[in-house]
Amino acid sequence: MNTIIRKAVKKDSEKIWELMKELAIFEKYFDTFAITCDIVRKNGFEKNPPDFYCFVAEEGHNIAGILVYYYLPFTAQNRPAIYMKELYVDENYRGQKIGERLMFALKEEAIKNDCAQIKWTVASWNKSGQKFYERLGAQKK
Repeated sequence: MNTIIRKAVKKDSEKIWELMKELAIFEKYFDTFAITCDIVRKNGFEKNPPDFYCFVAEEGHNIAGILVYYYLPFTAQNRPAIYMKELYVDENYRGQKIGERLMFALKEEAIKNDCAQIKWTVASWNKSGQKFYERLGAQKK
């Protein structure tokens, strides 16, 4: 199938929430996960400005992956930065470079908004995640 990377819209809220929940289980913080579908809808799509932005990878009628981010408007470089909060690809769609395509969409967004850098964290135990970012040219700071 053909995967399309696009900005999320309000109707994606439920699937975004489901993938956020899967990420919380994967990263072992589900016991403190307090996000609901309603919070995603309100804070991401009804609030102005929103608390977060999101790219989705759409495969047919399914959302295969998400990349949630927000802006850090003031940095030492006197330019904004983007903070990538969550990147998650449904396990049924892994191995298709969807995560990489989501990251490239974020890179384009950073360039478009004159951001000095993209920031994120990856769990110390998540070796495959670390390798993924290194493969994309990430540098530890």
